[in-house]
Amino acid sequence: MGLAVGEIYEGKVTGITKFGAFVSFEGGETGMVHISEVAPTFVNEIKDFVTEGQTVKVKVLAISEEGKISLSMKKALPPEEQHRPRRPGGAPGQGAGRRQERGPRPPRAPRPEPTPGPGRPGDFEWQGRRNDSGSFEDMMSRFKQTSDEKMSDLKRGNETRRGYSRRGNKG
Repeated sequence: MGLAVGEIYEGKVTGITKFGAFVSFEGGETGMVHISEVAPTFVNEIKDFVTEGQTVKVKVLAISEEGKISLSMKKALPPEEQHRPRRPGGAPGQGAGRRQERGPRPPRAPRPEPTPGPGRPGDFEWQGRRNDSGSFEDMMSRFKQTSDEKMSDLKRGNETRRGYSRRGNKG
């Protein structure tokens, strides 16, 4: 039995892996259905869709020079079912999505143009901030003092832990 690209055949599932299922044909040829080609919906577990020994319809996607046969179960479905999500074990046409067919959506209303509000760069009057707390040297002195206090607090906290394991033994 010579397989042809684009044709649909029936085969038997002979093996299942994380990434796909292997299908054997009457002529002794074996191909693989990649996990992305098992069903028209997201497939997390292949075993939810096929079992070993199951007879499946597959479409031959490609045959490589090495003889590897690439197959698709979802492209072997009728055209109206190829893009419709199905629940595992559900009948074809039972969609898993929330949106039901209600006809075309109405067009969206255009977004309004943004209006500049208060605080936008064009509306703000820039003024230098006057700090009456003293000179630059006074501010630097206060910053250095608080920085030194914080550093000494950190050092004190680390010194009590240094040299001890979690159980309190020295080592």
